[in-house]
Amino acid sequence: MLTDAQRIAWLRLVRSDNVGPATFRQLLNRFASAEAALEALPSLLKRTGKPLRITSQAAAEDEIAGLSRYGARLVASGEPDYPDLLKFIPAAPPLVTMAGGANLDWQRTVGIVGARNASAAGIKMTRMLAGDLGERGYTVVSGLARGIDTAAHKATLNTGTIAVLAGGFDKIYPDENIPLAHDILDNGGALLTEMPLGWEPRARDFPRRNRLVSGLSLGIVVVEAAKRSGSLITARLALEQNRDVFAVPGSPLDPRAEGGNALIQQGARLVICAEDIIETLGSADPARNALFDRDWEPDLIPEAQPPSDDDRSRLLAALGPTPVEVDELVRQSGLSASAMQMLLLELDLAGQIEWSSGQLVALKY
Repeated sequence: MLTDAQRIAWLRLVRSDNVGPATFRQLLNRFASAEAALEALPSLLKRTGKPLRITSQAAAEDEIAGLSRYGARLVASGEPDYPDLLKFIPAAPPLVTMAGGANLDWQRTVGIVGARNASAAGIKMTRMLAGDLGERGYTVVSGLARGIDTAAHKATLNTGTIAVLAGGFDKIYPDENIPLAHDILDNGGALLTEMPLGWEPRARDFPRRNRLVSGLSLGIVVVEAAKRSGSLITARLALEQNRDVFAVPGSPLDPRAEGGNALIQQGARLVICAEDIIETLGSADPARNALFDRDWEPDLIPEAQPPSDDDRSRLLAALGPTPVEVDELVRQSGLSASAMQMLLLELDLAGQIEWSSGQLVALKY
């Protein structure tokens, strides 16, 4: 468990500009604690030549106080309340905001996603699948959106459901589902987000939300989805996270079935009842997969001399718009691993690079 001071330091660091989950881990690897990383940030930023806002102590304390008024809490990676399955996804959030869920089974989980403009048949199928999964002891995860998400949550209010938010705890979207969010908590379910209090969800926040929906789940079920939809993004993220993907088939004449049918053609498990999902997931024991092998701990980078301008130039020359593995960058540039990590950290804080799947890096254009 983090102390109060450590929790504030983690929150300050993760809420500072350009400090995403991957950067947060690099900072902890380099400096061993959030407190030490915060002290080092000014010198790191000086080398990048770009300004960066570092969240103040007062702002972090205000957020924690505000969350308590909503009955929510900040949970850090490694703490007992942090969802087990979420620990092992690329770029897992160091901190999540949670409310409720104390009695849920967070390891026997199935995500259900689909179209916002769902058909009556899609809603009926969702209620059937979600209800049967809940009766068999599974917790259903979804994104609190209109349509399929709403149906999945409503069908599992009495058996357990987790709603993942795209915005802050006080900015539930859509507004019409605010009563549903209260119902979820009143019935022992959970709300979860990685976004700060007061954050209005934007278009690019929904894929971030989707990676948490899949990351919290042993498998993802797509009920209805157009060819280009957030549900297919969730399915792709689930595959990257080594989760199972299921899809309900639909009429070839219905555009809302195109995405699910395409997933089946690509190898997703065809689903017509909850038993199809349960047979694949088996015991739902996380130990069934080598992905779930251990908790993450900081892999401390040894102290080294700050990289030179020549080192920085060599790295920039090796980088391009195509994502590449860090080990390959080390081989091509001839830089030491410690110099490479420090330079990538500086470039990340300056917003000049982006990470793919937490392991590949590319220049940002």
